[in-house]
Amino acid sequence: MKIHLTKLGKRFNRDWIFRNLDFQFENEKHYAITGPNGSGKSTLLQLISGSAVYNEGKIHYLENEQPFSADKIFQKLSFAAPYLDTIEEMTLTEFFSFHDKMKGWLPGLDTREITYLSSLENAAHKQIRYFSSGMKQRVKLAQAIFSNVPIVLLDEPLTNLDAEGVSLYHRLIEQFCQSRLLIISSNDPNEYSFCHTIIDIKAYK
Repeated sequence: MKIHLTKLGKRFNRDWIFRNLDFQFENEKHYAITGPNGSGKSTLLQLISGSAVYNEGKIHYLENEQPFSADKIFQKLSFAAPYLDTIEEMTLTEFFSFHDKMKGWLPGLDTREITYLSSLENAAHKQIRYFSSGMKQRVKLAQAIFSNVPIVLLDEPLTNLDAEGVSLYHRLIEQFCQSRLLIISSNDPNEYSFCHTIIDIKAYK
């Protein structure tokens, strides 16, 4: 999958967050969208995901060099962000099994293996509502990274993670995201140090 942004612009009320953003995201490469808080990083990621609407310009999606419908792009991507909720009434196993039916895991993996790879095996049958903030973030990252999709979007992925969680994040990226398009919104270099290209959102004010 490839994503082309053409003269993209987004505003809130009369204030433009960014304008005239031209960029091409290529398959199997890693990108970071950087900038200070409130600069529009998360907004751009939401536009790319199709969960928000832009005010000018265009986003083109390509699969095998052929146009892919924006209305169906949700089928091709996963998205993890601190503000996206899990279903906290479910146990971890129930939640992962539900996600498996909806999106599917990467080939060769199942819910039990993913629980282990996320270092959450001791909480497999515990309701997510009782998880710590760091454990919840691991759940969100696992849901995104292990989804069987060609595009992975991560917004501030190290939020609430301790040193062990940070190490786990880097291992999962290295092992499971090398052959996919990965876009990270962040102002923390530790979250995107492995990215091929950095996009400074401030350049498009």
